[in-house]
Amino acid sequence: MSSQNIYQRRIRTLLGLTFALILVLAFRLIQVQAVDAASISKRAASELMNTSVLLAPRGEITDVNGIPLARSVAAFNIVIDQTMITDPAKAAELTSPVLGMATTDLIPLYTGIKRYQIIEKNVSPAVWRNLQTTLADYNTSVLKERGGLAKRIVGFFSEREYIRQYPTGKLSASLIGIINAQGVGAAGIESSLNSKLQGINGIYQYANGAGTIIPGSATVQVAAKAGTGIRLTIDRDIQWVAQDAISQAVKSAQAKSGTVIVMDPKTGEILAQASAPTFNPSDPKTITQESLRNPAVQDVYEPGSTGKVITLSAAINEKKVEPNTVFTIPYQYKVGISTFHDAEHHGTERLTTSGILAQSSNVGAIQIGATIGSNTLYDYLRKFGIGSSTGSGLPGESAGLLPSVDQWSGSSAPTIAFGQGYSVTALQATSVMATIANDGVRVTPTVIAGTTDSSGNYAPRGDQPKVRAVEADTAAKIRTMLESVVSEQGTAPAAAIPGYRVAGKTGTAQRADSVCHCYKGYVSSFIGFAPADAPKYVVSVVIQNPVGQHFGGVIAGPVFKKVMTFVLQSRHVAPTGGKPAPIALTEADLAAQAQSPALSVKVSKP
Repeated sequence: MSSQNIYQRRIRTLLGLTFALILVLAFRLIQVQAVDAASISKRAASELMNTSVLLAPRGEITDVNGIPLARSVAAFNIVIDQTMITDPAKAAELTSPVLGMATTDLIPLYTGIKRYQIIEKNVSPAVWRNLQTTLADYNTSVLKERGGLAKRIVGFFSEREYIRQYPTGKLSASLIGIINAQGVGAAGIESSLNSKLQGINGIYQYANGAGTIIPGSATVQVAAKAGTGIRLTIDRDIQWVAQDAISQAVKSAQAKSGTVIVMDPKTGEILAQASAPTFNPSDPKTITQESLRNPAVQDVYEPGSTGKVITLSAAINEKKVEPNTVFTIPYQYKVGISTFHDAEHHGTERLTTSGILAQSSNVGAIQIGATIGSNTLYDYLRKFGIGSSTGSGLPGESAGLLPSVDQWSGSSAPTIAFGQGYSVTALQATSVMATIANDGVRVTPTVIAGTTDSSGNYAPRGDQPKVRAVEADTAAKIRTMLESVVSEQGTAPAAAIPGYRVAGKTGTAQRADSVCHCYKGYVSSFIGFAPADAPKYVVSVVIQNPVGQHFGGVIAGPVFKKVMTFVLQSRHVAPTGGKPAPIALTEADLAAQAQSPALSVKVSKP
C-alpha cells in the first residue's frame, strides 16, 4: 500500500472520530439543556443551601404581677470557617474593635484548617450587625482595587441563640433555679417545669454564597414554638422584704441557714419563699451544689414546740381536753425509764391547756398526748401532712420522716408529743399552721398562679386539693390559744404587731447532726398568722443552728413581725377592731375569771 493511501486512510479515521465526538458532545448538550436541566439546577441549588436549627425561646417566669424573674433574650454565637480566611491578621485588625477582643487573641482563632471555629458566644444582635456592616464596608472598598476579590474577608457566620436572664438577681434564686450550658433546667422551677418552659425548636434554610448568608435567602421550614410562660404566686415586693429580713437574721445569728415562707391559707398560694444564704443565678462564681438546694422543701428538721399545735389539736378534736382543762406541771416528768423536762426550770405549776401552749411546756404536751394514745396521735400527724410530700411540685421536695407506730420506742410517744422524734420541712410546718388558720382544712401549697402559651393566652391554675384535718370548732379554739403565745405571758412577745391580733407558735428544737449522729445545736422557729380573728396570711421563719441565743421567740419572732407587717400593709389589711378575750393560762386565772369575767389576766413567766 502506497504512503499516500495510508495518509488518506488516517485522515478519514481522524475525521470519523472527530465527528463521533461532536455527536457525543451534541447529545450531552441536548441532554443537559433539554432533559436534565431541572434536576441539575435543583442539585446546584441544594448544594448552595444550608439547613439550620431555629431555636425556640424559653418561656418566661414572672411574679404574680407579671414582673419577669427569668426570661430569654436573643443572642448570637459568632463562628468562622478558617479555610475561607486568607488574611487572618487583616481579619483580626478589622473585627477586634467590634468584638472587644485583642488582635493577638483573634489571629490564632482565624488561622488554621477548621471548618467550624467559635469566636464568641452569646453576643447581642447589635454586635453581630456591626460585624456584618464592618466586613461589608471593607469588602466593598477592596473590590474597587485590582485583585480586590482575593482580598475580601469572608467566612464569618452566626448561630441564633438565647441567653437566660434573671433580672432580680438573688431574689427567689433557690426557688427559680438555673439552666445548664445546654439550655436545660438544672435546678428549681427551671428544672421541674423544664418540659413546659423549653419550647420546640424549628428549622430554617438559607443559601450560602462566598462565605456568607445570601440576603433574602432564609426561609423557615418549620416554625419554632416558644416555651410556655409560668406565672408564679410570688409577689416580688413581699419576696424582697422576706429575703432581706432572713438574710439579716442569719448573718446576725451566725446561723447555718434560714428560710421564710409567706402563704395564703385559704388558697395555698405562696407569696414569698426566701432563703439565706443564696446565690446569683447570673453569676456562676456564686453557684455551688449546696446553694442550689431549696431549703424550704429539701432541708428537714425536728419541729420542736411548733409540733405541739398538732398534739393539742388532736386532743381537743377528740374531746379529751378543752382550752381550760388544768394539768399539774412539774419541771421534770418521768415516762417509763426516760425523764423529760421543760426548757426553763420552774416549780410545780397548775397550767391550763392554753397555758401549756403559751408557755410551751414539754411536760404538759406529754400529758396531753397521753390522753389520746400513740395510734391516734400518729393518725392526726398524718392528717396534718406529716410524713408526706405537700404536693407543691417543687423539685427535690422531701416528705420528712414520721416512723410508723410499730417502730416507736418507749420514749417515742412523749418526744413526738412535744415535737421531736420526727422531721418536717419548712413548707410542711407552714402548712400545719395554715390548716389551723383555715378552719382545720389543709390546702395543698403551690407557687404556680397560671401559665401563658406561645400565643399569649393565659390560663389560671385551678383550685388546690383540700383535706380536713380537724373540725372548724377545734381550729377556732387553737387560734384563740395561739394568741397567748405572742402576749407578754407567752414565749414570743417580739412577734406582736401593734394594731393587729396575731397568733403563732415558737419552736426551739435540738438539731440532729448527720456527722456525729447526735443532737448538736438548735433549730429556732416561729410560725404565725394574722389577723388572728380572721386569718389572711401565714408567715413561717426557720433558722438553722444559730450561735448563742437560740430561742425561737427571740430570734425568729422579730423576722416574722417585719415580714408580716409589710404583708398586711401592702395587701391593705385593716387593723383589727377589737382585742382578744383574756385567756386563762393557770388554775389561778380560772378562779380570777370566775369572780370577774372581764378581768384581764397577768401571769408571770415561770
